[in-house]
Amino acid sequence: MKYKYTKYVPNLLDELDMDDLMSKLSDLLLSSGFGNPRDTGDDSDRTMQALHDAILEALFNGGVLPEDLLEKLFGDQAEGSEQQMRDQLEQLIQQIIERMKESGYITTPPDLEGEKARRAQGGGGDGEPGQVKFEVTDKALDFLGYRALRDLLGSSGHSSAGRHDTRDLSTGIEASGAPKPYEFGDTLNIDATATILNAVQRTAAEPKGSDPHDVVGAGLQTRPDGGIDIDYPDLMVAQGEYQSSCATVLMLDCSHSMILYGEDRFTPAKRVAMALSHLIRTQYPGDTLHAVLFHDSAEEIPLRELGRVRVGPYYTNTREGLRVARRILERQRKDMRQIVMITDGKPSALTQPDGRIYKNPFGLDPFVIGETLAEVSACAKAGIMINTFMLARDYDLVAFVRRVAAMCRGKAYFTTPYTLGEYVLMDYMDKKTKTIH
Repeated sequence: MKYKYTKYVPNLLDELDMDDLMSKLSDLLLSSGFGNPRDTGDDSDRTMQALHDAILEALFNGGVLPEDLLEKLFGDQAEGSEQQMRDQLEQLIQQIIERMKESGYITTPPDLEGEKARRAQGGGGDGEPGQVKFEVTDKALDFLGYRALRDLLGSSGHSSAGRHDTRDLSTGIEASGAPKPYEFGDTLNIDATATILNAVQRTAAEPKGSDPHDVVGAGLQTRPDGGIDIDYPDLMVAQGEYQSSCATVLMLDCSHSMILYGEDRFTPAKRVAMALSHLIRTQYPGDTLHAVLFHDSAEEIPLRELGRVRVGPYYTNTREGLRVARRILERQRKDMRQIVMITDGKPSALTQPDGRIYKNPFGLDPFVIGETLAEVSACAKAGIMINTFMLARDYDLVAFVRRVAAMCRGKAYFTTPYTLGEYVLMDYMDKKTKTIH
């Protein structure tokens, strides 16, 4: 049999870290409408041209392209013209896009011939270039959630996460506490060493010559087979750390203020939500997480849609968000039930009994605040804790948030989009050591 060998031609794509590149593209893939604040209802920032430009930015300014690869592309200008180098870079970007499609990170319409023709002409043509849209897949969102979780925990000095520990001990399978005498209702996780030791000490202390048929008085000397009689008081059970379960509703403020004032607060909030979802799914399978968006109104969304939600020109109906979250949590039978609310604005809307929305964006409306605090009180009566993560520091708003925390034994964190993830994840993992008694 004859073999035909060909010369190996290295591919520039082989030297790229695709996982790192995907992380650099997360702002585009999780776009919340920040780039187009006047019209947030479409996906104009998810065109192939936008993806092309984002990859180009990541290659040169994101540190994705190694220096030696840059040298290969642009180091020796004597061997090729500027146009040839530009064509080589364009080919690399197209290969990256194809690799993203083959890996299942994005999907595109089936016919891209027109787009390819426009790119071959340098963006020319009759139509506007780059208007072919792409869609982010569930696989890409799951990967971005994993990377966000890894980056957030790594920045906090935590390499891995365990279970929720509490101050209570239970007679479970995993022993980590001192043994205790068995009581009715305990799991029969017998500590053999402590139990036998109790029996030996008891029988050694009993007087010799006791009736061998008396079980209580039987000792080491009365068993013909040399065994040890163990009585009920001798039983000792091993204790394990009690690991509680938790039901959490993540409330995300998607009012228009989350992308105003020159800062995108909603994309970091989505990234934190996806990381928290990945943490619970992989490390705390006994816990539950639900997501609620609140704006003019409020609604629950599937967790898999977190990466796709966008802000809109809405007010902030905090009361309705709390009401939806409370109804979800009241159906949960968990040791802990909590609401994690991420917001940057004051309550400015209410849903009235007839379904109409009452709105007042100016200051803290007493009617809106009163109704919102009434819903906070209802959550407190239901045993639901509310932890608020604020992305703004207005004086009146700070006072309102602290009052919410005091009413339901929760906490108020005043943070920024850059530290939000660390606060949320650390609070979630440390919570139960402080609330289960």
